[in-house]
Amino acid sequence: MNTNTNTTENHFFSSEGKGIDIKGKLIVGTTQLAVLLIIAILFIILGIIVYEGRDKFSWEFISSFPTEGMTKGGIFPALIGTFILVIVMSIAAVPFGTITAIYLTEYAKENSVIAAAVRFSIRTLAVVPSIIFGLFGLGFFIQFVGAGADTVLNGGQLRWGQPNILWASLTMSLLTLPVIIVSVEEALKTIPRELREASLALGATKWQTIKKVVFPGSISGIMTGTILAVSRGAGEVAPILFTGAAYYLATLPGSLSDQFMNLGYHIYIMSTQSSDVEKTMPIQFATTLVLLILTLSLNLVAVLIRSRIRRKTK
Repeated sequence: MNTNTNTTENHFFSSEGKGIDIKGKLIVGTTQLAVLLIIAILFIILGIIVYEGRDKFSWEFISSFPTEGMTKGGIFPALIGTFILVIVMSIAAVPFGTITAIYLTEYAKENSVIAAAVRFSIRTLAVVPSIIFGLFGLGFFIQFVGAGADTVLNGGQLRWGQPNILWASLTMSLLTLPVIIVSVEEALKTIPRELREASLALGATKWQTIKKVVFPGSISGIMTGTILAVSRGAGEVAPILFTGAAYYLATLPGSLSDQFMNLGYHIYIMSTQSSDVEKTMPIQFATTLVLLILTLSLNLVAVLIRSRIRRKTK
């Protein structure tokens, strides 16, 4: 009797174990298939861009100005304009986003009304369409701040009260600010509370603890936020339509009060406003390839800086 019972139980658990094993393999296989699908889509997109833009892509294309109604020549002004935009945007957004994240994580109380309002604002900014940021930049930075600065500083002469690279960069920094704040805040939360308590127990002040313990340990998260901001800022077009991007310029921007050409906007113009879209198709793909290379290069620099800082802190 006992033998039959044990055999039945073993058979039951064996069947159940096989069922669980099959389900586990099915889940693992599904996740692996999803990963392979994502990688395949990525390589397909990159392959199409490289294949279609390979004939036009050259050093001359990168280093020369557009000619003949932008159906020939290169994209040098757009490349330089995009680079300046990303740098100014990062200088404006990263410090401010980092300071905000430090306040929310280290100084704000759990039931703080101000902290709740800040977090609500961050969540709201994250879901606002990018074109709205462009309209805000036009109304606030150009028509209010810029026009006011011209009235006070330039006697009404138009300089800052018009689209330029500074207002476009600041508008883009607002767009990327939620990404930076959330990334840095999550990085700060990974630092164990015990390290903070130990630093305070040794007599360090709150700021000294943040500066010497919390901040060095979360620098990789800050750089991650910077990488994400650069990736998004380099490819966005809508926020700069009204705030600084130009259809065509024969010169490079000489100051932050000048308009600029942008790679993303250049692709948009080529694909929608050109008199012969088919003729400019190689330029579109080659420009897209340059934009990808620029974005990956900036990301690579940020990754190298993050890795170097991480090695020094260990």
